[in-house]
Amino acid sequence: MASRSTRDNTAKKSAADAATALWSPSASRVRDRERKREAVIQTAARAFRARGYHNTSLDDIAGILNVTKPTVYHYVENKEQLLFECFQTGLAQIMAGFEEVADSKATARERLSLVITRYAEAITSDFGWCMVQAENQDLSPAMSRKVKLLKSEIDQGLRKLIRDGARDGSLRKCDDKMTAFAIAGALNWIAHWYREDEPLSATQIATRYLELFDLGLQPR
Repeated sequence: MASRSTRDNTAKKSAADAATALWSPSASRVRDRERKREAVIQTAARAFRARGYHNTSLDDIAGILNVTKPTVYHYVENKEQLLFECFQTGLAQIMAGFEEVADSKATARERLSLVITRYAEAITSDFGWCMVQAENQDLSPAMSRKVKLLKSEIDQGLRKLIRDGARDGSLRKCDDKMTAFAIAGALNWIAHWYREDEPLSATQIATRYLELFDLGLQPR
């Protein structure tokens, strides 16, 4: 198995190669601002995960992208905003799960299962570390409030599905607050141990978590 440093160097080279192509004057997409912005955010997410937020500078990110630091400033105001963009990008994947089941006729248990799968996919993505660690990075009060507000939306969405499940009979009656905390806490912890060479996919991890949430530790 390749060492972590080898994997980091390989990932860094891949990011650099992709960035070089994206910013190449000969590339037809050179004027595609949104794709470049996405490249900055994804590169930052990978760097923050590998090195930590405080150990990563905008100079580092610019270096990985093979661009100048002012180029990075063209897409974000500062490093804190860049961390928030990484955090927000990851949470958007979970919110998309809630939107996916919003008009579904499926039971609340089935809808909750899909949201949990989307949650696991987000946590195992490049943005997982930022989603979990953003709040612990000495953010400004204004940014901290934004992070907490978005996290609250996820929490309230989980609680609603749990309450809906108690009403439609697909879930047993329980403390929706504590249950939502337990589900989110378990899913968030994935970011601490998941690695790119993990043999289980995000969907497989979600399935195992769902089995535990559904059946507990009772013998079957």
